[in-house]
Amino acid sequence: MAADAARSTTLLTDEDYIALAEFRCELRRFHFFSEQEARQQGLTPKQHQALLSIRGTPEGRQTVGDLARRLLVKPNTASELAARLAEQGLLERQMGADGRVVLLELSARAEELLSSLSSAHLAELRRIKPLLKRLIDRIGG
Repeated sequence: MAADAARSTTLLTDEDYIALAEFRCELRRFHFFSEQEARQQGLTPKQHQALLSIRGTPEGRQTVGDLARRLLVKPNTASELAARLAEQGLLERQMGADGRVVLLELSARAEELLSSLSSAHLAELRRIKPLLKRLIDRIGG
């Protein structure tokens, strides 16, 4: 609450608005790049996010509930997404040790797709990193 009150009383300068607008624009450009790259690989952006979320855990697998939390979606939405990925041969489902949870793991085909996508994303982030750093420095004051 205190942070909200402080934010509402802070006077923003034209430079603050310009920096925020430019930063948001660059984030949107990266998001658009990401969506296009996923589609070129035959994936929806949400499917790409799901594969990256699953692979981006130390164990390389994830529960449907964890996937939902990381994608900021409802569990039934994550479950449907996982089912579609499994139907496409991109995801394997395994019962957890206690038999109550289903673990999601990438197939070899999904690993290849994700590796290609992630390489392209890292290259793009390296390309825009100096600009993002400049914008963050402007925002940070």
